This record gives sequence, structure tokens and C-alpha cells, in this order.
Amino acid sequence: MQDSPPRGPASTDDKIDYACDIIDRCLATHLWYSVSEARNLTRISRAVLMPAQPRSNRFRLPEPPLTASTKIPFIDLQSQYRRLKPSIERRIQRVLDHGQYILGPEVMELERALAAFSGARDVVTVASGTDALRLPLMAESIGPGDAVFLPAFTFTATAEVPVALGASPVFVDVDPTTFNIDPASLEFQIARIRREGRLRPRAVIAVDLFGLPADYDRLGEICHREGLFLLADAAQSFGASLGGRRVGSLAPVTATSFFPAKPLGGYGEGGAIFTDDPARAAIYRSLRAHGAGENRYDIVRIGTNARLDTLQAAILLAKLEVFEDELAARERIAQDYDHLLAGHVAVPPRRPGATSAWAQYCILVKDRDRVAQALADAGIPTAIYYPKPLHFQPAFRQYGDGPGSLPVSERLCLNILALPMHPYLDRETIERIAGTVIAAVTVPAVKT
Repeated sequence: MQDSPPRGPASTDDKIDYACDIIDRCLATHLWYSVSEARNLTRISRAVLMPAQPRSNRFRLPEPPLTASTKIPFIDLQSQYRRLKPSIERRIQRVLDHGQYILGPEVMELERALAAFSGARDVVTVASGTDALRLPLMAESIGPGDAVFLPAFTFTATAEVPVALGASPVFVDVDPTTFNIDPASLEFQIARIRREGRLRPRAVIAVDLFGLPADYDRLGEICHREGLFLLADAAQSFGASLGGRRVGSLAPVTATSFFPAKPLGGYGEGGAIFTDDPARAAIYRSLRAHGAGENRYDIVRIGTNARLDTLQAAILLAKLEVFEDELAARERIAQDYDHLLAGHVAVPPRRPGATSAWAQYCILVKDRDRVAQALADAGIPTAIYYPKPLHFQPAFRQYGDGPGSLPVSERLCLNILALPMHPYLDRETIERIAGTVIAAVTVPAVKT
């Protein structure tokens, strides 16, 4: 049996004070969440009219329970599936009917569709985003004694691939506004490696962090001058553009990922390599199939097993049908976040002439852990991309120069916070998220 709530205060001043207490609780938990807001305002009206009760026992609104309807998904694959269910099921059934599960017709169909979308001459699908990074480096014979330059503020896959091939990653700092690889820091590191003479500078992997393309004009100039292979890590940016050209056609070779959480994601692992060089594309196709030549038993090089399976290709074809619409939705959502949050937190940068795929929407906040906890208490998930720069990770420490060597990357890891971002966020939910962020950053931290 539940206890009855205590009755409210009697005097007008007490009623006002009492109502403010309840409103404060509403603001802390359901700001701009219209259904809950309406209910809370009804509670306030009733409570203020209740008979007197001592001030020390004033009514306090209890913490609202978190239910399936109030918890917000960080990435909403279920809403997308409901939208695409007939197309996905039809395409999967077609694969089940023809039974060509490895390199079936859907794989080639997907490669043609991706090439048409991106503007790249050739697309080679592979088993994962990591394979999409690995095969181009294998094709360039990158290995022991080679230096591969890449940003420290990124996911581990970017660095683990050169290490797995025997090469050495050289960590580069990022631009403080775009979070992408800083061309000036890159030039500094190239000069340092040449001066030291222990490693051969061979390649640059530029990461399009959170969906925004890197500065490929400057990076291309540097790589051309220095004789370096430029590989774009577009795991988060497929669908974005720079100077009117889409990701996939901005660098000599581009790798992307179809991990389920990516802007274009499957229901498992997958990736693709984009290039305008037919000779490179032919090598990538050979490498993904154990180094096969004219036929599967004609082995012309050491390869690997990195083929995208046909079922994933079928699913990606269904998702590609609405991809343009989803990109537009992500842009609208990012603009809504910008409008609501600007002036309260540091919002993501906008680069003239570029569009983002908005794989993530990341803000910079002080006292990040407290803000993240406030959001969690309100049923709003967050993520930290990334809690440590790569040169701080135990696996890569030997390749870095320790704390203070890459200050921008190190500082970003202390303040970055990702908010829910997917094409199916409605305005009401965006306002609820933004309002909770604003309330959290406005309330001063409690000193202990």
C-alpha cells in the first residue's frame, strides 16, 4: 500500500514557493517534453490548492520512473527497420531464393550503386571497415620500417591496421575546431620522422571525424609533395561532401564502414573501398578473395578473406533507397541542436563548402561526467568519443611521445560528449535533450 502524498502549503507565498519547487523538478527532468510537462503542470495546479501542511513537509515531486516511452535511444535502428521492413524482407528473400551467399549479384549491384552515389569510378565491398583500411595498405606493400601518419583523436582501428602490417603509426594532432587531422601538425611530424631517419614516411590516413570531411585539398598537396599515399578513413562520413564532391571521390582511395551504427549501416559488419584507379581496384578485389587471379585457384598474391556477404549487401541496398532522405534529416536535427544549444555549450563546427554525414553530434562541456550523469538520470544516453587519445592507450604507448605531445587531442578527450543522433529524432525529443543539457550546464557543480 502506497503512502498518500503530503498536502501542500496554505499561504499564498508558500504556494508560490511550493509551485517553484515543483517547476524546478520538472525543468530538471522533463524540460520541453510536452506530454509530461502538461501532466506536471496539472499536478502543480492541484497541489497549490491543497490545504496547509508545515513548510518542513512540503510536497516534492518524486523522480519520474524511466520507462520505454521516456528512455531515448542513442541510435534508433528499430524506427528505420519499421520504415524499410517490406523492402528489407523482399531483398533478403531474394537472396534466400537464389542461394548465392558469397559474392552474389547483390554485391555487384551494391558496388555499382555506391559508385553512382559517391562519384567514384570503382567500389570494392569488403567484410568490415577495418578491412577497408587494411587492404589498401597491403596493396601499397606497407610494412616494417614504414611510418603511417594518422590522428591521435580517433578510433583504434585506424592505428591497429598499420601496426598489424608491421608498420609504425605516427600520431598527429587535430584541428581544434574541426577535430580532423591538422595539416600543420602533419607537416611537423613528417619533417621530424625524416630528420630522425629511423622510419620511412609512406602514408597518411585522414579520418573524417564524426562525419565532417578532412581538408583534402591541403592534405593532397602535402602527400603529393612528400610522396605519400593518402587514404581517407570515411567510416563516419559516407554521404558527406566537400566542395561539391562526395566522400569517396575526395582522396585517391577512401575506406568506409557499414557497421550498424554508421550513417549507412548494415545488420552486421561490412565496408567498402572507393577509388578512381582501376589497377588498384583490381588488386583490392584479388586481396579480398585470398589473392585470387583469373579464378579462385589462381593465387597471384598473398591475400585474405574479406568479402562482404550477399545478405548484408541486400540490406544495404534497401537502406540506400532512403539514404538521401536520412542525410537531410540528420542535417535538420543538427541544425535544431545548434539553435537550441549555441551559447550554452560548444557545438560542432560548420565548415564552408562542406556537409557532414552527422554520424555523431558531439558537444564540448566542462565537468562532462556530471553533465552525462544528469542526462542519464533523465533517460538520455550519451557516449564519449573518445575517452583517451590513441597515444595514451597501452597498446600504442610505444609509438607516442607521452602526455603533452598532442595537446588538442588530449584536451578534447576530457570535454567531448556525444548526444543521441539518428534520422528519426523528432523535434520534441531534441528539445527534451537540449533542455536537459542546458539545465545540467547551468546548475553549478556541488563542491565536496
